[in-house]
Amino acid sequence: MQAVAVFVAVARHNNFTRAAAELNTTQSAVSYQVKVLERFAGTALFERQARGVVLTMAGMRIFPILQQSLQDVRGAFRSLKEESDRLLVITTMQTIANAWLAPRLGALQMQHPDLAVRLSTSDDVVDLTTGAADVAIRSGKGEWPGVTAHHWLDQTFTPVASPLYLAREGRPATPADLLDHVLIAPTDDWWGKWFDAAGVNGPHAILRPGVDVDTQHTAVRLALSGQGVALATPAFIRPEIEQGQLVRLFDIDGGSGTSYYIAYAKSRAASRKIRLFRDWALKMIKDGR
Repeated sequence: MQAVAVFVAVARHNNFTRAAAELNTTQSAVSYQVKVLERFAGTALFERQARGVVLTMAGMRIFPILQQSLQDVRGAFRSLKEESDRLLVITTMQTIANAWLAPRLGALQMQHPDLAVRLSTSDDVVDLTTGAADVAIRSGKGEWPGVTAHHWLDQTFTPVASPLYLAREGRPATPADLLDHVLIAPTDDWWGKWFDAAGVNGPHAILRPGVDVDTQHTAVRLALSGQGVALATPAFIRPEIEQGQLVRLFDIDGGSGTSYYIAYAKSRAASRKIRLFRDWALKMIKDGR
């Protein structure tokens, strides 16, 4: 390919020196690449003259074909790059994807109509340095090799229930009363952390069986249907609380000791699409939206 690019440049200029200047290389390097191509073709492609070169019959026959082919190759890679620049791949856990990102990504795309988004949901940590995804929202301490991480949201949680459940079971008057309610995901470590934050000394003997689930999003869905009390991150259920679909039972948050971060490879810091998403997501959380 390098020899083809050199051949096309020389054929357009009929001059090794001007071709070398265009390609930002030396005249001797250009001459070498032309010889490589002539050996490959088995025939001379240029006739050397005092003030430059002219194409031989063989050279004239292949020049338009190679010139067009080179344009096609460059166009193909340019198209791929443009598509890559427009497509933002976000990876995050299911709860954040379903509860926060999915209802709001339309607003991001309205602000930036040229931006396409692919949302990948997984609890597995994706290696951002390999380019498997452009940006992630992940939980932890914000310390990952080769990654820039911006604090997005503290990982806090509070118990919530639906009006349907509270009408049937009654609203707990104190945090300790929750031990006699149906707790969703009762074996989750978050319950112990929340009871500690609420001043309920452990061990915490939960008196009624609950439903164990894998994700906060599923727990919230069960709470919405009146099946028990769930722990949820307040920022992820703001619309449900504002609309009265869920009731926050106490003004007490538990904490996991970790936070959520907007993360991307340090080598991709200059990427426009990453900067657009980062700034948008940070502002949305700051503004309480």
